Order: sequence, then structure tokens, then C-alpha cells
Amino acid sequence: MVAPSLLATTPTKVDALAIALKFTLRWEGGYVNHPDDPGGATNMGVIQDTYDTYRINKRLPTQAVEVITPEEVHDIYYSMYWKPSQADSMVLPLAVAHFDTAVNFGVGGAIEFLQEALGITADGVFGPGTQVALSTKNNAQTAARMVQGRIDYRNQRVNSNPSQGVFLQGWLNRDRDLGDFLKSSDLAIA
Repeated sequence: MVAPSLLATTPTKVDALAIALKFTLRWEGGYVNHPDDPGGATNMGVIQDTYDTYRINKRLPTQAVEVITPEEVHDIYYSMYWKPSQADSMVLPLAVAHFDTAVNFGVGGAIEFLQEALGITADGVFGPGTQVALSTKNNAQTAARMVQGRIDYRNQRVNSNPSQGVFLQGWLNRDRDLGDFLKSSDLAIA
């Protein structure tokens, strides 16, 4: 059991991102280019298309995602996932679940999972309705519902597209690990 004083402490937004990255990067390992993965070449969870967009926006020449630097990964996750997904408006357990979902499903997909967990219409837009619902359900229970939503979605995806079955166990392992992480001392919650 964590001391109540720790539960009252809200980490800074940078700390929250660091905690979220701690989870996400342990699942988003090194370079892979699996022929059945529609995302194509990926390194530390960043697909080639995302890396190209990032480098073009920075007025840098594109290059293979295989050579992405840890600094670029951090910047991409912050500027293209953390901020646009509004994870910085959430309490720590939910911020971690939401950020990891944005990395896995895109920002719009993460917002849809959030909206479903909040019990509102899922349109993928973080608008006033989502903000109002979140104001009363910005908590660990919503995070747990997001994780369950991911598990349900992945099973449905494989049922409708059996070729994706090769990824199912890994996806489910990640989702279950996320659920465990959200309950862990890494988040200073009981």
C-alpha cells in the first residue's frame, strides 16, 4: 500500500510523460519490418511515415526510421502523440493508458477508446462533450475500461481479419501488462 501522501502528489506533466514512455518504450523495442504489419518499418514504435513527416516539418532530409535517435523519438512522442491526444489533461493512470493507446492506434483512435470508456459517442474528436465527460471520470477506472476496450477490439480485429492473428498474443500481452502497470508502484497508486 502506498502512503496517502504519495497519492495526493500530482507529477509534473514532464514526469507524467516520462512515466508513460517508461511503459511504452519497453513494448516498442528496436527496429522491425514485419511483412504482415500494415505500419511497415518501425523503430521504437515510430513508423517510417511518421518519421518522414517529423523530419520534413523540422526541415530535415528524410532518412530510414532504422537510424532514428532517442531524442527524436522523445520529441515525436511528445509533439505528435502526448500533446495532440490531450494526455497532459489527465490524471496519471489515465494519461499513461491514453498515451500508449495513441501510440498504438493513432491520436484519433485513442480518443475513440477514451470516449467509449467514458460512455459517450465515439467520434475521435476531443471536443466539449469529451471534456465534460472527462471532468467527472478522469480516473483509474476509466483507464481500466480503456485497456479492456483495447483487448476487446484486438480480439474482434483478428476475428474479422485472421491474418492479424500472428500479432494477437503480443498485443494482448501488452494490454495486460498495461493494466498491471497502471496498478503498480511505478505510478504511486495502490
